[in-house]
Amino acid sequence: MAAHASCRALAHRTGTSEQDWFPVFKARYGMRLAFDALRRIVGDGEVATQLFTCCTAVDPITAAGLTPRYADIDAGTLSVTAASLRPLLSDATRAVVVQHTFGMVDDGSSAAVAAAAHAAGALVVEDCAHCVGRVARDGDGMSVADVSVHSFGVEKMLPTRFGGAIWVNPRLRDRMPQVDQTLRAALAGLPEPGVRLGMVTRTYVNQNRVFSRLGALGARIRHACAAAGLYEPAIAPEEMAGGLRYPAYAMNAWMDRKAAAAIGALDANEESRRRIVALYRRRLGAARGIEVPGGAMAGPAQPLLRFPLLAADTAAADRLIHAARAAGGYAEAWYRPELFPGVTDPAAYGLDRLDRATVVVSDEMVSRSLCLPTELGEDRAHAVCDAVCEAAC
Repeated sequence: MAAHASCRALAHRTGTSEQDWFPVFKARYGMRLAFDALRRIVGDGEVATQLFTCCTAVDPITAAGLTPRYADIDAGTLSVTAASLRPLLSDATRAVVVQHTFGMVDDGSSAAVAAAAHAAGALVVEDCAHCVGRVARDGDGMSVADVSVHSFGVEKMLPTRFGGAIWVNPRLRDRMPQVDQTLRAALAGLPEPGVRLGMVTRTYVNQNRVFSRLGALGARIRHACAAAGLYEPAIAPEEMAGGLRYPAYAMNAWMDRKAAAAIGALDANEESRRRIVALYRRRLGAARGIEVPGGAMAGPAQPLLRFPLLAADTAAADRLIHAARAAGGYAEAWYRPELFPGVTDPAAYGLDRLDRATVVVSDEMVSRSLCLPTELGEDRAHAVCDAVCEAAC
């Protein structure tokens, strides 16, 4: 496999070896390869994950032929905890997903989840889609994950729209040597995407600009172009039904150059987001009618992809989203509905077999959640805070 500048940049940022990083066209496809390798070596089974997420974070599990099991989340970190995970662990557990929701990296909680997973003989897959280049570490500064998944895609930390990278922990060679060998071989042997995908990735930004200007007509044209393979949607119809659209690919040279440049600018990107997170913490941390999850308030401000809020109920959350948008901040309803933006085949995700009594915190968070953008200036962020506080009272 040829050297990739984006993987060198990630290795430098994380203090890891470049040989353990592998570029992928989309992170979700690289994640599927991890589950493919696991199923091939260990056999059928289950993967513990969470409902407070995007459907594309669960598609790699179902597309690999494994069964998702949903642990509840913590109201502070919005991620799975060791306590919620343990009742799900069994001889059938093949892997556990640790998700850093909105970019909140909690080292202690992540290490506890990883320890519980490893004690059960499970692979630990870390979802860093919201915090590219940052990973959870144990008390010795070592990564807690066996496989770490980083996305460069749409609505992520980098402005690249496509691409991603998979890191394979060198310690996996000792824990699961056959899985390690199989996964590395699959990642190293990936072909680049063909001419059509190469073309639609280059035209993606301009296509979206045109579609947006055309309003309702643009939405219809966008759908038609996606169906014809002339536009690459952020989430394809197949990805709302438990599947993935393509085999896995590596990045092409154009994507790699874009990603490497964006990773090189991450320091400035993260510092800007930290300032806005700190501003939101000051303005909204004790505001009436609003709750901020504890993970967003604890310790030094992290460079979050989005700043999470909890409203009194769903109607209030929608009211706050509308107010923030009117003030120029594109607030969103991540992750409402669960498995955002919703799924068309609940049975494919095992939702028809889910005991809701086991995910009560997740259900509550889904019903009240919203998040604010962090990629905006301080004046705009103050205006958004003013609007949110007024709407919440």
